[in-house]
Amino acid sequence: MKKSIFIITIIIIFLSLPTPSLSQHCNKDDENTLFQIKKSLNNPYHLASWQNTSDCCSWYCLKCHKTTGRIIELTIFSGNISAQIPPEIGNLPYLQTLLFRKLTNLTGQIPSTITKLTHLTSLTLSWTNLSGPIPSFISKLTNLNYLDLSFNNLSGQIPPELAKLPKLGELDLSRNKLTGNIPNSFGTFSGNLKTLYLSHNQLTGNVPKSLAFLKCTTIDFSRNRLTGDLSMFFGRNKTIEMGYFAKNIFSFNLSKVVFPARFNYLDLNHNKVYGSLPVSLTGLSLQFLDVSYNSLCGKIPQGGKLQKFEKTSYLHNRCLCGSPLPPCS
Repeated sequence: MKKSIFIITIIIIFLSLPTPSLSQHCNKDDENTLFQIKKSLNNPYHLASWQNTSDCCSWYCLKCHKTTGRIIELTIFSGNISAQIPPEIGNLPYLQTLLFRKLTNLTGQIPSTITKLTHLTSLTLSWTNLSGPIPSFISKLTNLNYLDLSFNNLSGQIPPELAKLPKLGELDLSRNKLTGNIPNSFGTFSGNLKTLYLSHNQLTGNVPKSLAFLKCTTIDFSRNRLTGDLSMFFGRNKTIEMGYFAKNIFSFNLSKVVFPARFNYLDLNHNKVYGSLPVSLTGLSLQFLDVSYNSLCGKIPQGGKLQKFEKTSYLHNRCLCGSPLPPCS
């Protein structure tokens, strides 16, 4: 009995001892940089936890490396922050993820000090009031695999240097005020690029033929003033699965297009596409189809999912007919 009590006592004492931390404390240089960032952001309530009374690895919007204690993530999402992106951001050398999103009072341009973040893999500056051109120096962040600059007031032309990002898997430049052509260099993106979003801008000109070499699964060029032939993206061995091309000036013969087997989303409304709907569409597991407001003609092929879409998906063409539209005469 005494032996059992002794063992229990030892266990209680052992469990009450302080547990060695599996992670280091926040790096002092990083902590000082964070205080500078907070000051540059005008000490927002959003960052109220950033106080020297606690370890900065426990602060809101941050994540530290488990063993080194260096800041690897800074994600500020939503909040009433009236400021510009602090240049001191560049003094967090081990940052892997940087996110400023839904900060509608965040203004100014993207600071050049961001190029010091050589470990950065994910950069999101979205739903803000950032303005000015997309800086070509972003191409120096060669470890990026995710770049989202959508929903801003960025203007000017798309820098061709972005194609130098060798690991980029997703690029979203949609809903800005970008002008000019899609860079020819975009055809040289590595096979890592799977999604390309350029919608809701003011882009013009033909889509470069070099883009036929892309291995994307999703492409969104909708709501621009782009022209040319989109058939380069299609073919039995192509990788595209979802294509958003609405409200441009694209012109090509749809009847000659061969769609890849996994293709499931096609939005071509408000273009100048001609020809007829290919029978091969009936063999696809389409989730969405809209070819309205084009110059298509002929009978809608019967079968597959083509009759399951509303007739609005086919309206305002030259002479399309057949279910779900009225019968052909």
